[in-house]
Amino acid sequence: MLYLSTRGDPARKHFCEILLEGLAPDGGLYLPERYPQVDAGTLARWRQVFNGGAPGGYAALAFEVLSLYIDDIPPAHLRALCAKTYTEAVYGTPQIVPLKQLESGFHLEALSNGPTLAFKDMAMQLLGNLFEYELARRGEELNILGATSGDTGSAAEYAMCGKKGVRVFMLSPHGRMSPFQQAQMFSLMDQNIHNIAIEGVFDDCQDIVKNVSNDLDFKRLHKIGTVNSINWARLLAQVVYYFAGYFQATKLDTERVSFTVPSGNFGNVCAGHVARQMGLPIDRLVVATNENDVLDEFFRTGVYRVRVSADTHETSSPSMDISKASNFERFVFDLLGRDGARVKALFGDALARDGRFDLSAEPAFADAASRYGFRSGKSTHQNRLDTIRDVFQRHGVMIDTHTADGVKVARENLDAAVPMIVLETALPIKFAETIVEALGQQPHRPPQFEGIEDLPKRVQVMPADTAAVQAFVAAHCARA
Repeated sequence: MLYLSTRGDPARKHFCEILLEGLAPDGGLYLPERYPQVDAGTLARWRQVFNGGAPGGYAALAFEVLSLYIDDIPPAHLRALCAKTYTEAVYGTPQIVPLKQLESGFHLEALSNGPTLAFKDMAMQLLGNLFEYELARRGEELNILGATSGDTGSAAEYAMCGKKGVRVFMLSPHGRMSPFQQAQMFSLMDQNIHNIAIEGVFDDCQDIVKNVSNDLDFKRLHKIGTVNSINWARLLAQVVYYFAGYFQATKLDTERVSFTVPSGNFGNVCAGHVARQMGLPIDRLVVATNENDVLDEFFRTGVYRVRVSADTHETSSPSMDISKASNFERFVFDLLGRDGARVKALFGDALARDGRFDLSAEPAFADAASRYGFRSGKSTHQNRLDTIRDVFQRHGVMIDTHTADGVKVARENLDAAVPMIVLETALPIKFAETIVEALGQQPHRPPQFEGIEDLPKRVQVMPADTAAVQAFVAAHCARA
């Protein structure tokens, strides 16, 4: 299995090369040359692997999926990495991602049982183990530069704590995460973890990461990698829970399901796109946005229009306060017949020049819904409050603000004949202020996080300036 860039670079690379690299040298994102196809026999076997009753069913399923894409890690080693990552001890449940039925044909897939209480743990825990394995094999070190709108940062930092050969430099928008999210990151005192609060919005943080990744001399000199979902390994790990959700919601491999995914950066739902392309019987992939509705606008109109920082809304589902959806480039690459030159013209030129592009007049745009199954919708703060109250009053289940966006949009896209699965985003405690506003009570706080907001904090506030971040990274690499 070899990987190519969405922007047409002729080079083809193996998995472990792109694991440590992040963006391709031409600024594109990596995708496999082809999506491995899962036939009916394989789907039936994987169902037995996951549901067979033996402990470690999710880890075994992860190995099956990942082994189709990874051929430069010995199978025994890859199986061991999956088994090390997906354990009941870490996730608190043998199913790892149990399904909660709210009503007939309507489910939540619980993805927030990991150490930082957010779905990002599902991929980040594996990524930490993959990094440590490959760096040890090469005798090298890696400096991870990442950007977070909330949950990626803490998931990455918890996954990389204590990992040999790894340092983390995590950018976040100053003052725009919830107090709990900030405390999770900034209270970490490990010397290999560096938090940088950028005076701006998430898109400023993400732009800096991309600028550094595109500075090939700096990237090579300082061995810069990334944990954002621009890293294919992280997105690949997320493909697994689409199969796990399907096996729990169905009894027969001929049944179809739909998924609704709260989405800002398009990584989580892009993993669903990959699963669908592999042959998982997914009917609809529904993208749920908040007031930052760049993705909803595209799927409704064909126009992809990024917002400037001043027009990025600060909302009560802050992990989706994003107006430049990095992983969207991967989907457009498939939508346009894998035409790398065309994708480069759109994402490398048109967006930089005009801040938008328009595919509404192209025949391919209709394929987004008809061929690839995409639908979309948006949610507001009042919608979130109403949905949180409704789900709690009717089902006794407390959901976080992002999951509420998903439930609201999912209800607008139901088909009585097809089960709907909403991907849960985080536990409610991460957004306690809005939960109290909706329900008048505090959400449950796991004992290990009691008093976390009062702990000492270690964070550097910096302007939204790529050169300043590069200087900080270089200085702290030199001291190590």
